[in-house]
Amino acid sequence: MPVSSSSENKDNQIQPIRRPDKGGILSIRSIPLLANHFPINFNPQNTIFHYDVDVKPMSSSPNDSKLTKKKLRKSELRFIKDQLFSGEDQLKTAYDGEKSIFSAVPLREGQFQVDISQGEDVRSGSYTFVIKLVNELKLSKLRDYLRGNLSYVPRDILQGMDLVMKENPSRKRIAVGRSFFSPDFRSRDDFRNGLAAYRGLQQSLKPTLQGLALCLDYSVLAFRKPWPVMEFLKEHFKGFQVQDVKKSRRAVNDALRGLKVTVTHRRTKQKYTVAGLSEEDTCDIYFDLVDMEGKNPPQRTSLVKYFKEKWGKDIVYQNIPCLELGKGSKSNKVPMEFCVLVEGQRYPKENLDRNTAVLLKNISLADPGERRDTINEMVRSDDGPCGDVARNFGFQLDRNMTKVSGRVIGSPDLKLGAPRPVKVDAVKCQWNLLGKSFVDAKPIERWALLDLTGGDRYKLQEHIFISNLIGRCRSLGNRIEEPVVYRLARMSDLSSVNRVEKLLKGIMEESNRISEGKLQLIVCVMTKKDPGYKNLKWVSETKLGVVTQCCLSGSASKPQGQDQYFANLCLKINAKLGGNNFEVAGKFTHFDARDHVMFIGADVNHPAPMNSSCPSIAAVVATVNWPAANKYAARVSPQKHRCEKIENFGAMCLDLVNTYAKFNKVKPKGIVVFRDGVSEGQFEMVLSQELLDLKNSIYDGDYQPSITLVVAQKRHQTRLFIDNGNSGGRIGNVPPGTVVDTRIVHPLDFDFYLCSHYGALGTSKPTHYYVLWDENSFTSDQLQKLINDMCYTFVRCTKPVSLVPPVYYADLVAYRGRMFQEVAMENQYDSSNAAFDQSFYSLHPDLENFMFFV
Repeated sequence: MPVSSSSENKDNQIQPIRRPDKGGILSIRSIPLLANHFPINFNPQNTIFHYDVDVKPMSSSPNDSKLTKKKLRKSELRFIKDQLFSGEDQLKTAYDGEKSIFSAVPLREGQFQVDISQGEDVRSGSYTFVIKLVNELKLSKLRDYLRGNLSYVPRDILQGMDLVMKENPSRKRIAVGRSFFSPDFRSRDDFRNGLAAYRGLQQSLKPTLQGLALCLDYSVLAFRKPWPVMEFLKEHFKGFQVQDVKKSRRAVNDALRGLKVTVTHRRTKQKYTVAGLSEEDTCDIYFDLVDMEGKNPPQRTSLVKYFKEKWGKDIVYQNIPCLELGKGSKSNKVPMEFCVLVEGQRYPKENLDRNTAVLLKNISLADPGERRDTINEMVRSDDGPCGDVARNFGFQLDRNMTKVSGRVIGSPDLKLGAPRPVKVDAVKCQWNLLGKSFVDAKPIERWALLDLTGGDRYKLQEHIFISNLIGRCRSLGNRIEEPVVYRLARMSDLSSVNRVEKLLKGIMEESNRISEGKLQLIVCVMTKKDPGYKNLKWVSETKLGVVTQCCLSGSASKPQGQDQYFANLCLKINAKLGGNNFEVAGKFTHFDARDHVMFIGADVNHPAPMNSSCPSIAAVVATVNWPAANKYAARVSPQKHRCEKIENFGAMCLDLVNTYAKFNKVKPKGIVVFRDGVSEGQFEMVLSQELLDLKNSIYDGDYQPSITLVVAQKRHQTRLFIDNGNSGGRIGNVPPGTVVDTRIVHPLDFDFYLCSHYGALGTSKPTHYYVLWDENSFTSDQLQKLINDMCYTFVRCTKPVSLVPPVYYADLVAYRGRMFQEVAMENQYDSSNAAFDQSFYSLHPDLENFMFFV
């Protein structure tokens, strides 16, 4: 059999379906919008040359083997590359800092030697630079794709063009992850504690209906200001004086250790890492000064004398320690007054004090007007995407946002316990529960109150709490009795799995002695958020099979707003017990009440960035009722570290299809899958592996339900702004139900942006829905209306949410699975492999088909 060419392989891949029409027309009104998409013009006759590069230090002696094996940093690689390509050639190339160079002109190929002198921000010495042409990227292919004449995405061309558009900000800004931050901060963003908020741009290229566009948004992070170390300490520690260095030695050491500094007593660009403070004061540091020419024997000298004679510098602060710079035997001592913090050193968000964290959050939550102005400013700035490199490749960027028309889809009427449908608020699309009841309010006959405020300064007034909870439950239709058991305990009782299990078993045993039937619910009042919460959830949900509802004593005891607070508690409790809070009045668009359709949500939760061994957690949820379609069952499974593909997707879905049949006496005729957390580059995996696994698992003879597969993306940069500024309410955001499916969407595929929620803080971010497969024959209007209506069925709140509920719930379940994994690791059950053991995540049979996770 002949081997297929790469283009033929791409042609044979399963591609996302095409848009079934020219976009939707359903709306109650249209609004003029601006999108942060900036069109790019390019010459389709041009070619981009893609080169592979390999850079290594040259070994001059056997002792250099350690140096040659050490991986070079991106900044070092870029510096070496710039030494080789100087002048005009440098402005006609874009480098990813690793293996790829994209050039507007042909470059010399072969092996070259690059010599770096002492004092630069790269280890001095000689380096070999090998460059080889791997591809010629014809931009005519991209033009063909945008016109619909090429069936596959030319990702190599988009990758090269994306790198070219990032070259200017990568040279002039500070790169952190995928963002490029300005080296300067605004005066109003100064936290005045040695830290400031810096604004960074994020950009990506998108093929759209109007052609190729650059999507640009901005983010905010806290950085240490690039100040002299002494000035940084004076501001970082309130009231700090130079003489406090010794008195606060540990705090100063902790604040500086690991930071990068440059030195000012000599001319150099080299950066050093602070290892800590010297044991001795500066005036007491002596060392042997070696004659580099070997003419004189080593002489004992003081650091103070050395700095005066060698560098002509008088050390002012001699009675405090120096900074130890570097590592091991190569460390050297430098007085603090000659050290300056290197720019671009991020300060971890989790380490910020409460006030600074609030300030950073407020800066991040810019209102639409400010965000739009900042984006426009970044696009037009000298350190933005429009630089000499992009122009040398023949790219022209339109610096004006894209004008696009948005349609507002009407909100659905809702069904509650009242005989008439409930209409939502015209602006915020919210509704309230005053004078209303749940559609199906579950009786709460056997419940317990676990009061964990024992020993706390502010003990729960349990009689008032019980009275408020019972009163609010009854007003919403729940028939509820007094608690069967009241147990006073301490927060320390949550500190281990064994203590939690003993505590909860004791409550359940006492309940069994007092009343017949299993305990339905344990309400747990905690004094604060606590790591023991995960122990409580794991024990109750996997070992004992009892619903728990946690709340904080501070919130439960507030004199104001208690009606709303207890209503929110009741929403969660009723859903967890299998009740129905509210539903869309009438039927869902496109489906008949007799059709029996199941909605599935799927997500994968990955471990923290620095973790290299813990499992990823896959979660799948699915509706088990119809036509309300608002009750979900969940399945959770550990899988290989950082594996985005859901390995047991088919098996979990089959289990949920059988659960649906158990509740409804019939299997679903149609299935709509909402997949979270995958990028465009992973669509082929979802289509060719997960979708195939789903079909192979659930198809059984004549049973072959029609399947639609939709990806829901929140990790994108697209933002929508009202063009005239008068239609967005108090904040200025687009109204709930705003949908866009023209100009800024894919030129061929079935995708759209939907902002289903009311944006009360910052700038609303729409969800990008991308249809990969559709056997249910949706039109644009039908699918957009269906998803918008579903956003009104999220059980925890009386307002539409920003993300379709199946995905929202899958995210909650995956996070719950992450908690279970942490319990496994902390308690080291059986072995270190417990975190990968499915039995550790298997839900108790009494809970697995109920919404325990909300």
